[in-house]
Amino acid sequence: MSDTHPGTPTVGQVSLVALFVTALVTAQLTATKILAFGLPVSVPVAGDQLLLPGAALAYAVTFLASDCYAELYGRRAAQVVVNVAFVMNFVVLALVWSTILAPASPAGVDAGTFETVLGASTNIVLGSLLAYVVSQNWDVVAFHRLREYTDGDALWLRNVGSTASSQAIDTVIFVSVAFFVAPRLLGVGGALEPPAILSLIVGQYLLKLAIAVLDTPVVYAVVAAVRDREGSAVAPT
Repeated sequence: MSDTHPGTPTVGQVSLVALFVTALVTAQLTATKILAFGLPVSVPVAGDQLLLPGAALAYAVTFLASDCYAELYGRRAAQVVVNVAFVMNFVVLALVWSTILAPASPAGVDAGTFETVLGASTNIVLGSLLAYVVSQNWDVVAFHRLREYTDGDALWLRNVGSTASSQAIDTVIFVSVAFFVAPRLLGVGGALEPPAILSLIVGQYLLKLAIAVLDTPVVYAVVAAVRDREGSAVAPT
């Protein structure tokens, strides 16, 4: 049984929110790098190499954390975390750009290099924020609809189902806005042609789908551990 007082955040709550926010901030700071993973076989559209933004790995962790949080503390609590974290994205951007614009000492890292590494372009920011707010809220809704449909059974189904669908939404929105729509509307660099856009979407989604399947045992382990520790402080099975 939990020994916390009513209204006091539990270790499970704080840990999952911390994991969610840490992964989200990491995703924001690593989104501009394009990763390339070689494949032993060729797949349709993507070929023998998966291309995806660097944020994909960290961003996948946010879905793991939010699914665990939704399962343990309910839909409303999960939506609060998702939407407060959305606002915190702007805090991250403000802090990063205030540091970029502050006077630099010659004894430190080259100011131009610092801006290149941490200063995400406008198209990346727009794609990332739009994809986040839509996909994360959908993830919470889909997770609980599947929970209701299965009467609380089959945690694996709602974890994989909600994450697979929300990751598809996230991938299409982010890649389309960041690398196709926004660069053309804003007249900035980074625009890709449709074949490259499609390859990037397929590559990113295949990896995200694999992570969604592979993280299911982790979700079971986390949920079981928190329920065992906190008892009545979490939602019932």
